[in-house]
Amino acid sequence: MTSDKKGVNRYFTYLAYKGTHYVGWQNQPNGVSIQQCVEEKLSKVMRQPVSIVGAGRTDAGVHARLMVAHFDVSEEIDNPALLTEKLNKMLPNDIAVLKIVPVTINAHARFDARARTYIYLLSEKKNPFGFEYVYRLPLHAINLEKMNEACSVLFEYTDFTSFSKLHTDTKTNHCRIDMAKWTKADDIWVFTIKADRFLRNMVRSIVGTMLGIGRGKLTINDFRTIIEAKNRCRAGMSAPPEGLSLVDIEYPDHLFSP
Repeated sequence: MTSDKKGVNRYFTYLAYKGTHYVGWQNQPNGVSIQQCVEEKLSKVMRQPVSIVGAGRTDAGVHARLMVAHFDVSEEIDNPALLTEKLNKMLPNDIAVLKIVPVTINAHARFDARARTYIYLLSEKKNPFGFEYVYRLPLHAINLEKMNEACSVLFEYTDFTSFSKLHTDTKTNHCRIDMAKWTKADDIWVFTIKADRFLRNMVRSIVGTMLGIGRGKLTINDFRTIIEAKNRCRAGMSAPPEGLSLVDIEYPDHLFSP
């Protein structure tokens, strides 16, 4: 059963989207959001107002190969696969519902997430079919090994105030980073980072600062000093949004209905 409260059934919806033409995940007054598009179509199909709660909020221009959001409806959904198909016919081509699954009534897409994984892509090759997903810049003068050395420094800390957007409503800037590394895949450089939570703008500001290390403008000790300063002004410029994608979110098994 999806509900232990009469008349309430909760579901996780798994989504993918290209964020290029949106103001981000979260509803905002200055433009169209991913959340707004999904809520509108879901409400229409379910014939009742439906609000969704995302696992996080990607910024304008940022993509998600996997985002999770939960929603409640009054009646149990008999055929989630059919609902998925209907939504995909209604949603624009840059937003897709991957699947809809029943969960326990107290399951929360944001607060129950154990870990989230992002990737950031760099390339110096001009590609008309992938330019919206990578940050294009010259890579010949960037030292990948030095940036990987900086990755190991991240594990020494939990307070990442220096990489957080200013004036946010978060109660703490502490995160546990479980993985951070740079790899190469053909002509693409890939930064992969996994943590229990992320601050707003955190990945892009880390990438921007690491590029300073890769170019020789900052040392590894400088990187430590920036983190310890707990001051966003000390870190580098944020890397552009188009290179960033949310790719995975992990949840405990007990949230999912048998």
